[in-house]
Amino acid sequence: MGLSLYRRNFARRHFIVVGLISAAAGISTAGGAATAGLKSRTFKTKTILVLGDSLSAEYGLKRGSGWVALLEQKLKTEKNPAVVVNASISGDTTSGGRSRLAALLETHQPSHVIIELGGNDALRGLALERSQENLTQMTQTAQKAGARVLLLGMQVPPNYGKDYAAHFSAVFAEVAQRNKAALVPFLLKGIADQADSLKLFQADRIHPKEEAHPIILANVWPELQKILK
Repeated sequence: MGLSLYRRNFARRHFIVVGLISAAAGISTAGGAATAGLKSRTFKTKTILVLGDSLSAEYGLKRGSGWVALLEQKLKTEKNPAVVVNASISGDTTSGGRSRLAALLETHQPSHVIIELGGNDALRGLALERSQENLTQMTQTAQKAGARVLLLGMQVPPNYGKDYAAHFSAVFAEVAQRNKAALVPFLLKGIADQADSLKLFQADRIHPKEEAHPIILANVWPELQKILK
C-alpha cells in the first residue's frame, strides 16, 4: 500500500476514533482538545512528566547518567525550578503508557508531558494503526488535563522495509500536527543515523551508551525549551 493511500485510509478511521472520544468528553475535535485545558489551568511550579521506555529509563546505564537525569541538571544550570518526574519503564509500549497516563496525571498534575514511546511497538510488530491511536489518546488526555505535550519521534532500521519505516516515522509527525503538539522528529538523531553508529550503542545494538545521552538531550532540549516558555 502506498504511503498516500495508507494515510487516507487511516485518516478515515482516525476521524471516527477521535469523534467518539470527543463526543464522550464533550469537547470539539477542531482543536479544542489541544487547548481546552491549557486555558483553564495555571501552574505555580512547572512539572515535566516523562512517559517513556528503556531509552528514558537508563537501561544498562549507571543511575543519573541518562538523558532525563541530564535534563534535570540542565534545568538547574538554567536556574529553571521545573521538577522532572521520570515515569519511564523499560519495555513499555504505547498501550502500556496509555493505561498508566491517567493515574500519573492525577498524581503529579504536570504542566508538561514528554511522550517517548513507540519503539517497542515496532520491535514487537504491533499494528501502526494501534500505535497512532494510543499516541493520539495520550496526547489529547494530557492536553485536556492542561499539560503541554512534546512527542519524541523514532525511526526503525532499514531492514524493516522502506514502506514500514516511512509509515512508522510518519505516525509521530501526524499525531503532533493533528493535535498541535511539539515534536522531536527523531530522538536518536546524531546517534543511530551515523555511519559508525554501533560505537554509540550497547552490545544489544538497541540501547545507546552513556556517552550518547548528552546527544539525546541536545535533540530534546530546543523543542522542550520552546514550550517551557
